[in-house]
Amino acid sequence: MRVARAVIRVAGEAPGLFAPLVLDLAPGLTTCLLGASGVGKSTLLRLLARLPTGVAFRGTVVTAPCALMGQDAGLFPWLTVAQNVGLGARLRGARPDGAQVARLIAAVGLDGLDRRLPAQLSGGQRQRAALARTLAEDRPLVLLDEPFSALDTRLRLQIGDMAARLLWGRTVLIVTHDPAEAARLGDRIAVMTPAGLSDHPAPPGPAPPRDHDAPAVLAAQAALTGRLLA
Repeated sequence: MRVARAVIRVAGEAPGLFAPLVLDLAPGLTTCLLGASGVGKSTLLRLLARLPTGVAFRGTVVTAPCALMGQDAGLFPWLTVAQNVGLGARLRGARPDGAQVARLIAAVGLDGLDRRLPAQLSGGQRQRAALARTLAEDRPLVLLDEPFSALDTRLRLQIGDMAARLLWGRTVLIVTHDPAEAARLGDRIAVMTPAGLSDHPAPPGPAPPRDHDAPAVLAAQAALTGRLLA
């Protein structure tokens, strides 16, 4: 397992979108970036991924090689599940590791579906395939941009917990607007508002994923909701 040990940081501002801020990602831990829609969370993530943002940013970005999983599964419709999972290697001109692809497909609960096309999968299955593809990249930094937001509550819990277990020990940033998700999945919770960033203590107890109905998780969820409504 690869863990990003270098400094991973965004420091600066995007006038008209977010105020001056500093976001440091702790190596080997999951940081949940929580905020309302339109506050600039995805822009921060795209800065870390070195992707175009469409905004004027003044500041510095220090990052590591990363894998990105977005809201849409982004599977190529003409490729099978196995071909989509191994796509990164093919794009780099390498041969996908068939054994690794098979292990990851099994790990996300798609064993036996490796030859299906995306149109033959449910929405939850497509997100599982996208998670396997993200894991196949084996990058020290993993960026998740609200990847479970389109799923129903049951699938959101199941696949979110699966992702937390499979990504354990990596440096991860999860962008979310869901206080419950941040309370369940974050080793660290950073709340983003128009005024900037501030930390909120993660629930005490076991490491993520935490039980959705644990008293400490429910208390953190309520407190985070209050901060978003303030």
